[in-house]
Amino acid sequence: MGRRLLLAAAPAFFAIPALARLGPEQLTGTVARFALAKEGKPLSDLAFTDADDKPLTLADYRGKTVLLNFWATWCAPCVKEMPSLDKLQAEMGKDRFAVLPLSLDGPTRRKVAPFYEDKKLANLGIYFDKGKKVMGALDISVLPTSVLIDPDGREIGRLEGEADWDKPEALALMKAATPGG
Repeated sequence: MGRRLLLAAAPAFFAIPALARLGPEQLTGTVARFALAKEGKPLSDLAFTDADDKPLTLADYRGKTVLLNFWATWCAPCVKEMPSLDKLQAEMGKDRFAVLPLSLDGPTRRKVAPFYEDKKLANLGIYFDKGKKVMGALDISVLPTSVLIDPDGREIGRLEGEADWDKPEALALMKAATPGG
């Protein structure tokens, strides 16, 4: 079903024509569940914080393709997925692409940095969605969920549930969504 949705909507990609060139042979595995956004609404005012409680918004990442990932240390599928997100960030580099893992750990926030150390997550920053405001604004109801955002700050699409972000099909999707990727 997910693959049919993507292929049917592929010509309608609003800002990323390269995505329309992805064929079913490239959209396999967990990436086949990637669902396109109905419209590319701007998301630049969504606010979150980094590990030092510095306030940030998606506008701070303007010009980069962003994979916004909602996760928590107490979510088993999230924990399983995090190393592949780290590898994806390493593969894509940080010049034109950013993985932003937004932790929903509230009272368990102190567990995030040790989790990163334990899993050897060297390529990802630590970010928090205080009060689950971004999660609510984007109508996220499943953990993990990843939202792909274009360099102009508009949602391209999302994938609910765990994914293998370091597989060739995921890399192809991210490279197609990233100008010059």
